[in-house]
Amino acid sequence: MTDTIIEARPAAGFVQHALRGPFNAAFFRAMEPYLSRSLGPRKERVFAGLPHAVVELGSGVGANLRYLPRGATLIAIEPNRHMHARLREAALRHGVHLELRADTAERIGLPDHSADVVISSLVLCTVHDVPATLAEVRRILRPGGTFRFVEHVAAGPGTPTRAVQRIVRRPWAWTFEGCSCERDLEGDLRAAGFESVDIERYRIRSPILPFNTHIAGVAHA
Repeated sequence: MTDTIIEARPAAGFVQHALRGPFNAAFFRAMEPYLSRSLGPRKERVFAGLPHAVVELGSGVGANLRYLPRGATLIAIEPNRHMHARLREAALRHGVHLELRADTAERIGLPDHSADVVISSLVLCTVHDVPATLAEVRRILRPGGTFRFVEHVAAGPGTPTRAVQRIVRRPWAWTFEGCSCERDLEGDLRAAGFESVDIERYRIRSPILPFNTHIAGVAHA
């Protein structure tokens, strides 16, 4: 049986929107098979060998639960409460114990040096303050711990993809909880003070052109 613990604290800086919240919960549930096919090879590599206790930023509807061993505990940082019911259902299906916190990634609320692994996918594009989020990740990681990520990023300057990312920036951000297609997350990760950062840049073939440029990798505390 999966244990579910819901933190009742409101997520500072996050607005529970009556339209966007339910839409994103339904959208990512419907898109999970497609996203799994597109991002699965990198996730399988980056999330391989996860331990029995993992912190995840922006767990959403539970797309990454399949990479945890059965019986593991996931501390899920997910401020969008409209995601929570689907996330709990997914945890039950995968046999994962769930500690669900409605905090934001900028204020994780866990003790210093309390985690061996933090993971994220398609999350750093949405946080309000990327440096503050990465500082929180470093704060809670034990020495030698890892932050494992699969994220979409800005395309190269002057490319058609970058032009489209710029054109759709405002409606895209409004629809997807502040998501930006134009962030240099590789630069942010390398500047965050980790001991080392291993990053692979790659492109997926998707008709959703602004979403096609990605990075995946591991940052070592």
